[in-house]
This record gives sequence, C-alpha cells and structure tokens, in this order.
Amino acid sequence: MRPTWFAVGRREEALQTNTIRAAASELVATALYVFAAEGSTLALGKLYGSTSNIGGLLAVALANTFAYCAALAVSTSLSNGYANPAITFGTLLSGRISLIRALFYWSAQLLGSIGASLVLRVTTGGMRPWGLSLAVGFNEWSALLLETVTTFGLMYTIYATSIDPRRGNIAAIAPLTAGFFVGASTLAGGPFDGAAMNPARVFGPALVGWRWSSHWVYWIGPFLGSGVAGLIYEFLMIPAELSQSTST
Repeated sequence: MRPTWFAVGRREEALQTNTIRAAASELVATALYVFAAEGSTLALGKLYGSTSNIGGLLAVALANTFAYCAALAVSTSLSNGYANPAITFGTLLSGRISLIRALFYWSAQLLGSIGASLVLRVTTGGMRPWGLSLAVGFNEWSALLLETVTTFGLMYTIYATSIDPRRGNIAAIAPLTAGFFVGASTLAGGPFDGAAMNPARVFGPALVGWRWSSHWVYWIGPFLGSGVAGLIYEFLMIPAELSQSTST
C-alpha cells in the first residue's frame, strides 16, 4: 500500500516514547554535524584567515563528508529525519513520516544546530560562527537554484539507499553515499554559496553569529529540492505494490 500523501498523524504520537527518542536522536545527530561542519570553517579561518582557496575548499568538503556520514550512522536506526529539516520535509511530503513527527524533528534539528553553534562560540574563545554566505557577484536567485538542485540530488540519493524497499544490502552504506554526495556538492557549490543543502547547517551559526545575509535562500531552495525529489521517487520510481507506509 502506497503511503498517504502528507499524513498528519495521531495526537497520541506526540506522547509516544519512540517519537521522543527519535527527536532526541535528531538533536544529537544535527549537533554533531553542525559542530564539525561549522567548526572546520572556523578552524581554517583561525589558521589561514580564509577558506577561499583550493586547500580550504577540500578540507571543508572532507569535513562535511565525514560529519554527515557520522550523523546519519548514529541516527538512522532511531529516526528518519536525516539530521536535515529539508530531508524531513521531503519524507513528510511523500507520506513517509507524519506531520506530528516532522514537527518534533524540525524542533530537535534546529535546537541541535543552535546548541552546536553555542558550544563552538564558547570553545573557540568567542569566535562568531561564520555560517554560509553568497560569493561576491553571485545573486540570490542563482543560489536558490543551486540549493534546489543540490538538495534534490541529496534527497534522491537518500531515498534510493535508505527508503526504497528494494534497496537491499546497499542500505548498509547509505550514510556513506549521502556523505559522499554532500562532499561532492560542497566541492561543486561551495565557492558560490557554500552548498548548504540543509537549513540546520546555516540556522544555528546565523543565529549565534548574527549573520542573516540571504538566509532565506538556504531554506526555500533545500525545501523545494527535497520536496520535488521525494515526490518523484515515491510516486514514480517505487512501484505501488512495493511501497509501504512508514508513517506512524
């Protein structure tokens, strides 16, 4: 039976232990990811004053790859929010999780992002998180398209390796495939807008560092890309007879 499109969920779900446990998992996973991803840019800035060179780009891409691999590896057995509000939105839109669970995930992910950014500010002697920003001369609409395309690719990768009922043994390396895609997209899009693909990646640093330039791009683009990818994969790539509702 194919999942019901955009399931609201039951009121009791908000009080279920597994919902609370899953949200806690999302909080920790997102905090780990943001701490490592944002921390790598702060460290490079401390050492070299900038990440605007090929060495800095490679280092940040590698940090993002490892951090997202780890975030998914420690969370996917407990939750299916993927430490990313945009991916959570895609799974909500395609009926894989309920709205109630999505609200818990979003709250946890943003709290994790804020917490990681606060810890970074304290442990680095008061350095303001940089977050992500657009390159000089790169306009917001181009950044919006870039974020949409890269997040589409990330969601499609996650759907194929973590959600598709035909995934088989490839599920064992799902965190790696998602992490590799994040790293590759950082190499491709990093010089232009930082290649967030994840609103939580930018929200905490923006709040703690108080840097809001073009912030909306990092929400609208990823939500669009993930939503479209989730709908395409769920309703075009998965045969109806194989699709099973995972909404609770």
